Amino acid sequence: MIPARFAPLVFSFLLSILMSCLVSGVAVLNTAGLGDGFSKLWMTAWFKSWIVAFPAISILAPLTRRLVAKITKP
Repeated sequence: MIPARFAPLVFSFLLSILMSCLVSGVAVLNTAGLGDGFSKLWMTAWFKSWIVAFPAISILAPLTRRLVAKITKP
């Protein structure tokens, strides 16, 4: 098991994989359609977007949590 102190990093890692996969799949489907080569295009787009998504989520998640805490009532 992974120690709890790494939970924010694991969260960012998993969320970035899932969200970049989903969004890149929708984008490729929208632009290229569901035809020959779709999977290859999707995986290429996913990997490129994941490289951006992981550090972005790692940085933005704590900022977003603080913002939500400020604009909501306990």
